[in-house]
Amino acid sequence: MDTASTTATTAPPLAGLKVLELGQLIAGPFVGKTLADFGADVIKVEPPDGDPLRLWRMLHDGTSVWWQVQSRGKKSVVLDLRTDDGRDAVRALAAECDVLIENFKPGTMEKWGLGYEALAAANPGLIMLRISGYGQSGPYRDLPGFAVVAEAMGGLRHLMGEPGRPPVRAGVSLGDTLAALHGVIGVLLALQARQRDGRGQVVDVALYESVFNCMESLLPEYSAFGAVRQPAGSALPGIAPSNAYRCADGMVVIGGNGDSIFKRLMRAVDRPDLADDPGLATNALRVPRVAEIDAAIEVWTAQRPVAEVVAALQAASVPVGRIYTVADIAADPHYRARGMIERITLRDGLALEVPGVVPKLSRTPGTIPGLAPALGEHTEAVLAALRRQSE
Repeated sequence: MDTASTTATTAPPLAGLKVLELGQLIAGPFVGKTLADFGADVIKVEPPDGDPLRLWRMLHDGTSVWWQVQSRGKKSVVLDLRTDDGRDAVRALAAECDVLIENFKPGTMEKWGLGYEALAAANPGLIMLRISGYGQSGPYRDLPGFAVVAEAMGGLRHLMGEPGRPPVRAGVSLGDTLAALHGVIGVLLALQARQRDGRGQVVDVALYESVFNCMESLLPEYSAFGAVRQPAGSALPGIAPSNAYRCADGMVVIGGNGDSIFKRLMRAVDRPDLADDPGLATNALRVPRVAEIDAAIEVWTAQRPVAEVVAALQAASVPVGRIYTVADIAADPHYRARGMIERITLRDGLALEVPGVVPKLSRTPGTIPGLAPALGEHTEAVLAALRRQSE
């Protein structure tokens, strides 16, 4: 496998961490992927027909190319958790692992005899990350919860779209990914706590709470003023100017809301009168006149191609960017300079570009740990090792 990552000179930060991944699809496996990128040994337990993600979206040779990102470097072990043998194998694996990841409906692990109390009896240091739609408690605990619902309940969907029109979605499963990132944080916090007393714990992550945690001032504004924020299209309400603007051949986004940035922006768009207007000196003063400001910017941008707008505003130190498609991402030299586009070679020789590893650590960077496994590729080796340990 050919990658562009910085070569680690010391062991990765999670080297030696043993992780058992029972989750499927997006949220749980994204946690496992992130931990594996930084050195964790991740055993992914799959049902006999495999994780459904193997067949999601575009396939190469019968397997999703998304799979090559979500499960890179993991070991695939096929176990049927509906059987005694499958559940016994999970118990044995959990007894040897530091972290267990699951994203089943609450109560499922207990129904299988694999709840935290049962597993921690054999392994008191075990950390169990539990990701679900609504969390492990509360009146909605037993409801089915997917990212689409979590984004709606968390307040995000209401803000996405144009005023007076139905809400839109981002086109990716933000609720799942936000929950996964909160799960990674929770696991690392629990590992830190275990350093002190040797004891594990449950990390309870709800999809809707992960979305809600990113909603900034939404609740305090409602609490203090009764304000219910409404969708505002490409603008950011209360922040002026920050919007998308038409150009002669496309669109750009501009963030000119800093007071000094605003002055530079107005001069760059040939409106020194607005730059010097004391009634626009601060964000609080600009917000009531944001429509006037946006119109002035777009008069200038609409007469110019995207490349000219971007170059002129970058020269004025104004945050600006064109709106990237994936083709733009793949062609961008900054992505490649930062190692954010890496090339792997699949077993059949196909060269595939995949996202690189984040965050960037200076001394113990993460790396792509290997190819995603074939279904059950490691079942025999992993279970044989368990048998040897029990003898």
